[in-house]
Amino acid sequence: MPVITYRDALHDALREEMQRDDRVFLIGEEVGVYNGAYKVSKGLLEEFGEMRVVDTPITELGFAGLGVGSAMVGLRPIVEFMTWNFALLALDQVVNAAAKMLYMSGGQYNIPIVFRGPNGAALQLGAQHSQAWESWLAHIPGLKVITPGTPYDAKGMLKSAIRDENPVCVLEGEMLYNTRGEVPDGEYLIPLGKADLKREGEHCSIITNGKMVLVALQAADQLAKDGIRVDVVDLRTVRPMDVEAIGESVKKTNRAVVLEEGWEIAGIGAQVVDYIQRDCFDYLDAPVVRVHQADVPMPYAKNLEKAAKPDAAKTIAAVRKVMYLD
Repeated sequence: MPVITYRDALHDALREEMQRDDRVFLIGEEVGVYNGAYKVSKGLLEEFGEMRVVDTPITELGFAGLGVGSAMVGLRPIVEFMTWNFALLALDQVVNAAAKMLYMSGGQYNIPIVFRGPNGAALQLGAQHSQAWESWLAHIPGLKVITPGTPYDAKGMLKSAIRDENPVCVLEGEMLYNTRGEVPDGEYLIPLGKADLKREGEHCSIITNGKMVLVALQAADQLAKDGIRVDVVDLRTVRPMDVEAIGESVKKTNRAVVLEEGWEIAGIGAQVVDYIQRDCFDYLDAPVVRVHQADVPMPYAKNLEKAAKPDAAKTIAAVRKVMYLD
């Protein structure tokens, strides 16, 4: 099976869906001539032309609204935000238009639109460019929110998102674009709303998503050296969330650590813990522990940024805590 980057997996998904359906088009800042800020759309302008790969001014609210309007009349837009941090300027269209139009029109208007772009912290980009958006967007009825953490998932889930009849927010880990993984040559789709068991064990469950999947796997490798084998459950979709997969793992291991990139208050991890305490309480041998970003704006200084981020060492410490080893 070919090994390609996360970036190329997203590119291939875009290209295949644009070839498959001429209603699909890409719009955003620098997606055309510049080939995308992260080069995900490389070569698409040359192949599909400027009517289907549309460079915009720096007007997030404007081109997001153009996308919503075009979806209402039968097209299938993919709106790229250079970073989800900039999507703050477009939230009215995402939250008040795309997410609510089907309901407010009494079922007359589906909005088959994809909003996509990099999410979370990279390296020393400062507080305004380092926010994890999962919990913000997952709070909104009418949106689907996906956070693929591997190249395989990135391609299969983006293709499914483009074909979905509802608004889908695709949160691509900003540090994932250069990561590599196996991706089949042929056509495949990954259904939205289905978690994936990335590692199987019996001593503890690590429930995670997005970029933190790699952190969880690093922690699992280290723990295995001490004879501790963990489940790594990759949610992949945070709205709708695969509650059955969470429960199946926790009922097997009887312990859970929830690892997330974002802040603690009202985070995705809080929702996961709520599911666990409601559905798995009698199976737990220890309280659930969460690992998350420090409750501060992301520092710029390298040492402080490292201290604020969740990492493998903090995850290992949490697993050992729920197993009463420390």
